[in-house]
Amino acid sequence: MWSANKKIRVMVVDDSVLARTVITQGLGKHPRLEIVGTAFNPRDAMAKIPQLRPDVITSDIEMPGMSGMDFLKMLLPKYPIPVILVSSLNLRVFDALSAGAVDFVRKPDSNQNNDVFIDSLARKVIAASSAKVRQTAPSITKANPVAPLGNRPGLNNVIIALGASTGGTEATLEVLKRLPADIPGMVITQHMPTGFTQMYAERLNRLCNMEVREAKNGDEIRRGLALLAPADLQMRVVRSGVRYTVTCTPGEKISGHRPSVDALFYSMAEQVRCKMVGIIMTGMGRDGAEGLLQMRKAGAFTIGQDKESSVVYGMPMVAQNIGAVQIQASCENIAAVLLRQLNTLQ
Repeated sequence: MWSANKKIRVMVVDDSVLARTVITQGLGKHPRLEIVGTAFNPRDAMAKIPQLRPDVITSDIEMPGMSGMDFLKMLLPKYPIPVILVSSLNLRVFDALSAGAVDFVRKPDSNQNNDVFIDSLARKVIAASSAKVRQTAPSITKANPVAPLGNRPGLNNVIIALGASTGGTEATLEVLKRLPADIPGMVITQHMPTGFTQMYAERLNRLCNMEVREAKNGDEIRRGLALLAPADLQMRVVRSGVRYTVTCTPGEKISGHRPSVDALFYSMAEQVRCKMVGIIMTGMGRDGAEGLLQMRKAGAFTIGQDKESSVVYGMPMVAQNIGAVQIQASCENIAAVLLRQLNTLQ
């Protein structure tokens, strides 16, 4: 972890002079950050990195001559430096995250406030400074078929809630692609900028065995479906007799986030009367930890991602430390732990 008096060295890579100026001036005002240099394209960046020695790089996703995706493939094997992507509304951001980028922010348009953008970017840069960098990208292929769980009645009365933040887009995919098409109903909160959750849900839907989609207010939780909280809305579970639905509504940030993992997990603890599972994964801070503790107290089986496989061991660490987690597992083994637990149900 970084000490308060040691500044994080940041390099800004963007082909736009305006974008470089906005980012360097904005981040340069932050007391924990130091801008050590800029680059106008990936090749310029690669030439400057040995002298500048940045701790974190911010990079545009679309640049002339070489995309951010190709930049990561060239950069990370040689210099395993955490990269935060600065992206317009572009599906390629998820391929770049798969290639090893730590996180991303949405590039502001003419209607957005630069201060909000810079605040979000600064927080992500600080989180990235202590992140693990994956240097080899996994293959982005559709999941292999997984043996179905079958029609055991007990499996119709289970809800699985999963929460993640920094590093979570790929970690959640690693879990979901190891689960069968008839998995009990799932609800997922992943911290993500506005506009990207629908694209992310569609990506998961293409690559996983179950159906995955962005949640809408009133959607029913059912087997074979995973609902992803929409960006900038709080998703909660609501019970009506034996039927469970989700609400997706505006509201205050909870634990600093909207959507918030705590908002989802607290609603699970308060509303769910059937069997439930809570899973907390990689992310900065503590969102979801207290909510998972309440789920465990309400009878849920709880899983936390382990330190070794977390990009940022923040949320799952806090959950572990306060007693919210029953079992820790690597990103690759969480699905197996979950399936073992589900197989105990009759």
